[in-house]
Amino acid sequence: MVVVFGSINVDLVAHVERFPLPGETLTGKSFAIHAGGKGGNQALAASRAGAEVRLHGAVGDDAFADVTLASLMAAGVGLDGVVRHAKPTGCATILVDGRGENCIVVAAGANAYADPEGVPDDVLGSTTTLVLQQEVPELANAALIGRARSRGARIVLNAAPARSTSLDVLRRLDVLVVNEVEAATLAGSLGWPGEGDAFARAATVACPRLTVAVTLGSRGAIARTGVEKVSAAPPPITVADTTGAGDAFVGALAATLDHGAALRDALARAVAAGTLACTAHGAQASLPDGAAIDALLPRVTIDAD
Repeated sequence: MVVVFGSINVDLVAHVERFPLPGETLTGKSFAIHAGGKGGNQALAASRAGAEVRLHGAVGDDAFADVTLASLMAAGVGLDGVVRHAKPTGCATILVDGRGENCIVVAAGANAYADPEGVPDDVLGSTTTLVLQQEVPELANAALIGRARSRGARIVLNAAPARSTSLDVLRRLDVLVVNEVEAATLAGSLGWPGEGDAFARAATVACPRLTVAVTLGSRGAIARTGVEKVSAAPPPITVADTTGAGDAFVGALAATLDHGAALRDALARAVAAGTLACTAHGAQASLPDGAAIDALLPRVTIDAD
């Protein structure tokens, strides 16, 4: 089972030809409201990739809360761990430019009150893959990591959005997922090289139990353990919107590892999922199902050392 503890947001998405300069007002081409948040997105991505999923987090006591939970409920994600809070539902304001690139501002709202104690001990055992991100308070993640480590769960941290993370926390993880910006941020705080592959190598030396996956945008991803390196490259695609691609990657990676797959197979499915997410608009609306992921797999190039 995959247990996700993390953010649940409403996404307010405007499409523009280009990003505005400071002080500039542009006319957008379209506007839409979607469910989002890294916790919600990754829970839905893992469910669509074939895992049994429970989500723990917080939403507001407002109309946006129902928007954020509708797709999750429809997909069968367990929502008993999602609580209502007096603060508003978290909100992400997203601009998507004419090339499909995005920039995002997140207001935490109720996510700042996500309670790790709401995750019961009996779902943190050796048959659980716990998935965390960094849109909830650092102390909440750290508390849950400590409990999960002592009970034998596999712990996956997507270190996004970028912020410094202690070496002690990293040494308690099983899997760390970062993009190139997040790798550079962590590297700067730990004195490691910032380039993706060099970062992954340094991390696995400092944290021998750790698997590190670095996403590389259109170039796919690499993953390292202390004894192997795997790379996965996607086929060429036409990009519609990169929003949610990273969450598709994390959800599919966690779901595939949870099913007992080898790292190379999990990385390939994750790259396939992230690639497919770039071909549609929106975060949750673009998350592919298992059949679509598996159909793309033969076009993903794998190289293992």
